[in-house]
Amino acid sequence: MRFVKGHGTENDFVILPDPDGVLDLTPEAVARLCDRRAGIGADGVLRVVRTKAAGVEGDFRDAEWFMDYRNADGGIAEMCGNGMRVFARYLVDAGLAAPGEWDVATRAGLRRVTLGPSGDVSVDMGPADVLGSGEASMAGALFRGERVSVGNPHLACRVDGPVAALDLSRAPGFDRGVFPDGVNVEFFRAVGERHLEMRVYERGSGETRSCGTGTVAVAAAAALGASGPSEWTVDVPGGRVTVALDGGTSRLTGPAVLVAEGEIRPGLI
Repeated sequence: MRFVKGHGTENDFVILPDPDGVLDLTPEAVARLCDRRAGIGADGVLRVVRTKAAGVEGDFRDAEWFMDYRNADGGIAEMCGNGMRVFARYLVDAGLAAPGEWDVATRAGLRRVTLGPSGDVSVDMGPADVLGSGEASMAGALFRGERVSVGNPHLACRVDGPVAALDLSRAPGFDRGVFPDGVNVEFFRAVGERHLEMRVYERGSGETRSCGTGTVAVAAAAALGASGPSEWTVDVPGGRVTVALDGGTSRLTGPAVLVAEGEIRPGLI
């Protein structure tokens, strides 16, 4: 089986072309592919499958392609902002879609992407719904934040000091009653006018160098109480993205880089 490796602000993925939906991608196979010592190594897997062959329900209209995203532990996720940019860049690079603007189907619904033959990719991420306050615990400390849905669940916690000082070697604690499907926990602080820095611990993957939906979540949390459109710069360990908030939707813009391709040896998955 062929694969491509790519990343968006160093949030990296194994891309598996499976246009006809014939691959039986088990959680164990995903975990083996994402293993950084015994596999290819990645934060997750992007299976590229035609929507009609994906076997998913939903009103996807004319979206030809479905992004089947899996976390590094094999768990299924609803949406991935960095993954969406890499997914779209792969489709154009492989000649499966033309540069321009079109929809991709996901478990969180349709997402519209905009991209040229090279360069950054923009994704209409839909609304970032702030659902109220929540709490996370880490190393004996309690962090208060905002619960935000960007198609997947987030807890965006504002901190006073540099995010680089935080120890994210272990998963933060959270209320399973509030987040029964798990949650991505972000820690952010303001470093300038509409300029944030962020680190994230992603469910099923651990700390990652970036999280696209997470950057939208922290921008929405930082903008809480403000009125009118706004644009935010968000720095993550893997680079920088911009998030535009405008009424009922949000837009994420950043790099999407394809770095390698190859063939998976028989028996790995």
